Amino acid sequence: MTVPLTPLAAPMLAPMVAPMLALLLLSGALLGGLVLVPLGLPGLWVMLGAALVYWMLIPSGGIGLVTLLVVGALVIVAEVLEYTIAGRYTRQYGGSRRASWGAIVGGLVGALVGVPVPVVGSLAGAFVGAFVGAFVGELTVHRSTRSDPTRVATGAVVGRAVAAATKSGFGLVVAVIVFGAALLGGVRR
Repeated sequence: MTVPLTPLAAPMLAPMVAPMLALLLLSGALLGGLVLVPLGLPGLWVMLGAALVYWMLIPSGGIGLVTLLVVGALVIVAEVLEYTIAGRYTRQYGGSRRASWGAIVGGLVGALVGVPVPVVGSLAGAFVGAFVGAFVGELTVHRSTRSDPTRVATGAVVGRAVAAATKSGFGLVVAVIVFGAALLGGVRR
C-alpha cells in the first residue's frame, strides 16, 4: 500500500531523494567503470570523473578533496603500472631493452588502434600491439645477443594480462574508496 504524497510531505522528501539518486548514479558509474577497466578502456578515469561530479553535485555527500586526491593518485599509478608491467615481463622472458620499449609502445598504439572495434577492440589491440612491439624490438637486436623473439613477445603478452589484472584490482580499490566515502558521508548527515 502506498501513501499518497500530500503537499506538505513532498518538500520533506526532496532533500532525501536527490542524494539517494546521486548515490545510485554514482554506483552505476563505478560499476560501469569496473567493467571498462579489463577491456582496456578508460574505466578508472570514468570512476574518477563520477566521483568528481558527485562531489560537485553533493558537496556535503562524503566525497571530499582528500578522497579525490587519493583516488586520482591511484588512477595515475595504475595507468603507469599498466604499461611498465608489460615491459618488465618482456625483460623477464629474456628480452632486450628495445623489446621492452617495443612492448610498451606497441601495447599503447595497439590499444588506441583497437578502440573503433566495439567492446574488446582496445584490449585485443593492446595484446597484439605488445606482442608485435616486443617481437620487432627483439629482432632489431644483433643476432649474437638477442633472445628468441617469440618467447620475448609471449612474455609481453603475459605482462599485458598481469597488467590488466593489476589495473582491475586498482579499479576495485577505487570503487570501494569512492562508494564508501559517498555512503559514509551520507550516513553522517
